[in-house]
Amino acid sequence: MRLLHHALAVLMVPVMAAIVVTGGHILKGSESVITVDQLDPGADAMAQQAAGTLPEEPATSAIAAPQPATHSRAIDPEIVAPPELPADGLERIEPREPLSKLALAVPPKPKMPDDWNGTKLFQPVAPAAGLIEAKGYSVAVSGIDIVRQDEICSEDGKSWPCGVRARTAFRAFLRGRAVVCTVPPQGGRDVIAAECRIGKQDVGQWLVENGWARAAKGGPYVEAGDKARTGKKGIFGSAPDLSGMPAMPAAPSPAPQAPGSILEEVDGVLKPADQPAPAQ
Repeated sequence: MRLLHHALAVLMVPVMAAIVVTGGHILKGSESVITVDQLDPGADAMAQQAAGTLPEEPATSAIAAPQPATHSRAIDPEIVAPPELPADGLERIEPREPLSKLALAVPPKPKMPDDWNGTKLFQPVAPAAGLIEAKGYSVAVSGIDIVRQDEICSEDGKSWPCGVRARTAFRAFLRGRAVVCTVPPQGGRDVIAAECRIGKQDVGQWLVENGWARAAKGGPYVEAGDKARTGKKGIFGSAPDLSGMPAMPAAPSPAPQAPGSILEEVDGVLKPADQPAPAQ
């Protein structure tokens, strides 16, 4: 019996092989069968890559290249560009108002201490009556019209340098004392108009009262200026009397010059010149 079973098994092997081959031909010839390649076109490539027969692509190959931008319509420069205007047809108009009042704001003033009442200027110098320079400041006393140094005044037909005289009187009033002026703590290059005082004495009041400055129109010293003009004080008066001043010393006579040569020409002939007698 065992021999019979072995013989049947050997005979069945070629029979099964023939059936398999026949079935494959039937499946290949059928049009209704969908192959694996049609279901997934990349399956074959994946299978080859897994088997090591297909080289791996770089990772950057998956990034698509940037495509150039396409316009939906063509731009006509004659339509988009502004039209040209003739030069003679332009009209100038006033500038518009600012959008906000902040555009018109001035720089903030420096904040002063609560007890601040002025800046003390030591060793003041007076280039003119009413003008003070000290500590990097150039201060014009407010409320007055400064008398220039080169100003000339006339009274009774006589002219005299009242500007120099006013400056001398102002320097005598200062006498190098410290002046307190209402100027910021930091000086600048420009002339600053400010009120000044020495102790309790108002500098502008003193200048106008004594006639060494004119009161500014609408200023606080108008009344004092009228009194000085009526009383002919300072620059409103006559030329100062210098009769009591000592006379200026006479200019020294020029020293005699030594002769240039000991010879002199007489009738075309050189002769010894007369020599001065020796001093006794």
